[in-house]
Amino acid sequence: MDFSQIKEILKQFKNGDITMEETLRVIKDLPFESVGTSHIDHHRELRQGIPEVVFAEGKSTEEVVEIATAILNRTGKVLVTRANDEIYNALKNTRSIKYFPHSGVIATVNNNAGVGNVLVITAGTSDIPVAEEAGVTAEFLGSRVETVYDVGVAGIHRLLAYKDRIEKANVLIVVAGMEGALPSVVGGLTDRIIIAVPTSRGYGTSFGGLTALFSMLNSCVPGIAVMNIDNGFGAGCLAHKINKAIVEKGP
Repeated sequence: MDFSQIKEILKQFKNGDITMEETLRVIKDLPFESVGTSHIDHHRELRQGIPEVVFAEGKSTEEVVEIATAILNRTGKVLVTRANDEIYNALKNTRSIKYFPHSGVIATVNNNAGVGNVLVITAGTSDIPVAEEAGVTAEFLGSRVETVYDVGVAGIHRLLAYKDRIEKANVLIVVAGMEGALPSVVGGLTDRIIIAVPTSRGYGTSFGGLTALFSMLNSCVPGIAVMNIDNGFGAGCLAHKINKAIVEKGP
C-alpha cells in the first residue's frame, strides 16, 4: 500500500463514503499480514518506496500463489521473481499479469508510460535473462525502460551506434558475463549513472560470475555501482530510485 492509496482511504472516510469500521478493516493489516508461514510486509512501500516482492525460488507453488494473491488483493499489483511456468499457470487467472519466461518474472501489467529513462544494456544475448529481470522490475516500479541488447566488447562498434540513447538516459544498467568489461567501456563514454550487473554466463574461469564481478569492482572508471551476480532485481530497484529522484528534482 502506497501513500496515494492511504490518502484515498482517508479521503473516502472524511467524505462519509465509508464508515469507521470499513476504514479500520482496510488499514488493520497495514503493518503486516500473516498468511500461512509468511508475514507480508504491506508497510514496506511506505517506508522504503519499494513494495514487498515475492522471491519464488525455494518456495512451493502453493506458497507463492498464496502470498502473491494476498498482495494482489491488498494493492492490485504484484511482482514475482525467479518463478516458473507452473506458478504462472496457477496465477494467471487471478489478475492481469504477464510472464517473462527468459527471467522467470511475473508482474501485473503496468499501463502507465513510466517516468524518466532507464536504459538496460547487455554484452551478449545470454545476459538477457538478468537484464530482463532488471528492466521489468524498474518498469513495474514506475520507470520508463528501454533496452539495447548484445553490444559487447567483441564488437564494440555495435555499442557506439547507440551513443545518443546512452546520453539521453538518466540511469544505465549494464549487464555482462564472461570477463565483465562492458560497464568500464560504457563508463569511459558517458557521465551517466551506471549500475553494473555481473552474470554467471561464461566458461570455466569465469567461476560462475566471479570474474565479471571482480572486473566490475576493480574498474578504473570511478563511480560505477556494482550489484551481486545475476541480481537483476536489485539493479532494477536501484535504477528506479535514482531515476525517480532525478525526475522529481527536475531541471
